[in-house]
Amino acid sequence: MTALTLNLNSVIQLTREQFYQLCEENPDLKLERNAQGELIIMPPTGGETGKSNSTINAQIWFWNDQNQLGEVFDSSTGFTLPNGADRSPDVSWVEKSRWNALTKEQKEKFIPLCPDFIIEILSPNDSLKKTQNKMQEYMENGCRLGWLINRKKQEVEIYRPGENVEVLKLPQTLSGESVLPGFVLNMQRILY
Repeated sequence: MTALTLNLNSVIQLTREQFYQLCEENPDLKLERNAQGELIIMPPTGGETGKSNSTINAQIWFWNDQNQLGEVFDSSTGFTLPNGADRSPDVSWVEKSRWNALTKEQKEKFIPLCPDFIIEILSPNDSLKKTQNKMQEYMENGCRLGWLINRKKQEVEIYRPGENVEVLKLPQTLSGESVLPGFVLNMQRILY
């Protein structure tokens, strides 16, 4: 099952608060909203994608627990980007000073900023082009580093602001570069 896009703009244009309430009242649905206000209904992931997501999240969480440089979030966390889109990357990280600058209320709802680092794992039914466009959207909204992991092709697209996308075939590891200093993601259990 692929993601479904629902355009309600001719009927209602949901405010940020209304979209948040819609998500709260429908916890069994994973919803995103693009910058045009269209709702995107995301199907649950399969076992391999979920396993990869957990493996990645664990590695980043352990690195962050040792370094205390920010906060790590899973795929159920919503972010309201500066362009108005509401997105939930598979894995995300926000630098500590940006997180600490938020109010308690902002931390409780969809986080009103773009993460510094994100990962999207391409599920078998995801559209590569739509996911690549989402990666570009993150970069345009302030993300400093992003990885699009395509397990089927066994490659990773690396996104950096203002740079061409770098594609790595069968990487053994990925570096967090200056965004996640000292972090190295072991790709052995993800692509192989």
